[in-house]
Amino acid sequence: MKIAMIGQKGIPSRAGGIEIHVGEISERLAFLGCDVEVYCRRDYCDRRFDGESYKGIIIKYTPYIRSKHLDTITHTFTSTISALLSHCDIFHYHALGPSTLAFIPRLFGKRVVCTVHGLDWQRGKWGKLASLYLKLGEYATARFSHKTINVSKNLVNYYREKYGLETGYIPNGVERPDLMKPMLIKEKYGLDKDDYILFLARLVPEKGVHYLIDAFGRIRTDKKLIIAGGASHSEKYENELRLLAGSNENIIFTGFVRDLELAELYSNAYFYVLPSDVEGLPISLLEAMSYGNCCLVSDITENTDVIGSIGYSFKKSNVRDLEQKLGMLLENKSRVLKVKGLAGQYILNKYNWDQIAVSTKHVYTAVAESGKKTSKKWRMKDDGKRQTLN
Repeated sequence: MKIAMIGQKGIPSRAGGIEIHVGEISERLAFLGCDVEVYCRRDYCDRRFDGESYKGIIIKYTPYIRSKHLDTITHTFTSTISALLSHCDIFHYHALGPSTLAFIPRLFGKRVVCTVHGLDWQRGKWGKLASLYLKLGEYATARFSHKTINVSKNLVNYYREKYGLETGYIPNGVERPDLMKPMLIKEKYGLDKDDYILFLARLVPEKGVHYLIDAFGRIRTDKKLIIAGGASHSEKYENELRLLAGSNENIIFTGFVRDLELAELYSNAYFYVLPSDVEGLPISLLEAMSYGNCCLVSDITENTDVIGSIGYSFKKSNVRDLEQKLGMLLENKSRVLKVKGLAGQYILNKYNWDQIAVSTKHVYTAVAESGKKTSKKWRMKDDGKRQTLN
């Protein structure tokens, strides 16, 4: 079975949750015997593998127009054509924008799977026209895909209510990390263990970093607030965040982080905050919990489903409630430590990449088998006329 992964920026990459998801399941699917081709945008990959395989995966770089509005769709188109020429059996599109082109492989009799990582048209960085196009992508995932996968149970309910469609539920996952001592972050930012509150994700409006900076500025504390992450076609928003932080020396912007710096920030945070308005299934939250962090999240279903009873939440978009919850955790270390003792094992049991890859392969097998049954539905009568087999 030959699989084409289309829609991600590329692998290996930490550009976003989709890239992490595709990288993790592709490696495992290759181990499970699938021929996996991952279509990448060269400029977004941490490393390049021209003519080489990566962890059993075939990496293919296809051209695209690098701009906020044309980047994804042009790369999806060239990747789709390349995958057709490569005779892929299953075309697996990730996210709403790329899924708008899912009809193309269907025209050629190919099997199509779409994974919805979130309702991207809700995200604040897109204008009206782009949001309308992403809504078309949502429709495409429901109508052009042989099987639609959602990464959260809330999205499964959404597709059931809006389209009358029973979609699959396959979440993101996480691996057990190695805890690191604060060495690099001490050298770069003067940070020691439990010195800081951590936000780590892309700097885009729907992540709600502005609420966090506002709420933190109202609190008296010696803790630092670390804002770790880069912009994603949202440089204007990042500049607004820096203006909001002003001259507050306790707020530190690190920019995009990865590797050792990323691990040290997760390992030594006092607690982690994710104040988002919109999510699919936030990998940064899974990662924060895997490092044993106490997490404070906005009360959207996609966040509260992850933390369950192991963590704290505040009212979405409510700066006053966020301020109160921040203050409560800063003043009650025993509450933070109690959650820290439970979070790691809880999240590792709940979200496992190995099982996620197996579940994804089951979807491929079911889609492929249904295609074989459809192709056998017709047979020719002796007189040359077609009839449907019961």
